[in-house]
Amino acid sequence: MERPSYITDEKLISFIHQAFREDVGDGDHSTLASIPYEAQNRARLLVKEDGILAGVELAEIVFSYLDPDLKFNSLMSDGDEMKVGDIAFTVEGSAQSILTAERLVLNIMQRMSGIATLANSMAREVAGTHTKVLDTRKTTPNFRMIEKWAVVIGGAHNHRFGLYDMIMLKDNHIDYAGGIEKAVQKTRAYLKENNLDLKIEVETRNLEEVQQALDAQVDRIMIDNFSIEETKKAVDMIGDLAETEASGGITLETLKEVAETGVDFISSGAIIHSAKNIDLSLKAF
Repeated sequence: MERPSYITDEKLISFIHQAFREDVGDGDHSTLASIPYEAQNRARLLVKEDGILAGVELAEIVFSYLDPDLKFNSLMSDGDEMKVGDIAFTVEGSAQSILTAERLVLNIMQRMSGIATLANSMAREVAGTHTKVLDTRKTTPNFRMIEKWAVVIGGAHNHRFGLYDMIMLKDNHIDYAGGIEKAVQKTRAYLKENNLDLKIEVETRNLEEVQQALDAQVDRIMIDNFSIEETKKAVDMIGDLAETEASGGITLETLKEVAETGVDFISSGAIIHSAKNIDLSLKAF
């Protein structure tokens, strides 16, 4: 599966380096104390729960970063549907290296697979509509890149990556700025002054604010915490004048109904923050 553009080798190596610094510190003393340096062994990644597999590519990079002599053999790929008892990969070589990398690999893959599994379920719910399911910035600090990668592996889509790649004027921005019109005017002046080409999205709380956002001619209008009936009205009002995004309190059970209102996007923080880790295990064999 092709990586998203924000996943670069440089960023992955930086992430892995910091993760090992956190976990290993001045040494994996349990392993160093009990396993001879020259010991060779092998292990396999055992699937213990159904879902969507994610993190295989990153696992191989983690093992290689720690010990380039380890032999990694993928038996499954990112995005594959996995069943209990499947073996995702095997790794062979230094027993010390396998043991030291074990927890980082499992933490990554259990988390990524959990997110990919939920993302896949949400994407399936809107199948047959033109609506795309998006994630949000409700991510784990310093783990966002990996979590958003898992969303894509699962078949959903990324919203903006951070605060820098899209303008989103939410309720507090609007209230602090003195209303939608003033917030958008100030934003356009700022973008022009700083030679920035960024889309502008405005969060709306009622149909009156939807009209204000339309009058301001923004790129996307967020329909936040609207009822199904109000969402339909908002979508009809907006038409093709702006992209539409529904958000707020949308669950897996209500996704289809929201999508059927005709919105272009549904954004969900839960796709990441409420995903349950998938049970995986690295076992010697």
